[in-house]
Amino acid sequence: MNRIFLAVTLAAAQLFAVSAFAQSKGEADPAQSKAIPSKPATAEEKAAAKSARKTESMKQAKTEKAQDQEHKTLGKAKVATKAERKEAAKTRRASAAASLKKGEISSGEK
Repeated sequence: MNRIFLAVTLAAAQLFAVSAFAQSKGEADPAQSKAIPSKPATAEEKAAAKSARKTESMKQAKTEKAQDQEHKTLGKAKVATKAERKEAAKTRRASAAASLKKGEISSGEK
């Protein structure tokens, strides 16, 4: 009897504890729910802010462009001609065929 009473008491305590510590539904206090109202910016203030941002971004773009110029390469590396590539491929195929005949390379088929 005592065990049953203890188990029922613990279960009831958990039920009440869950509801007691549950979070609220997120409803804010009406007095603090809104930000302090501010007056809208005038067209002149917006234009002044825009020109300030534009000059700052132009300065930054110029410095970035100067840094990019420092890291540019002087030119492209020499590219092999088509004939040179064909000759290199032929050489690779010949050496692979010789290695395959000697048994150094397995053909992959078993």
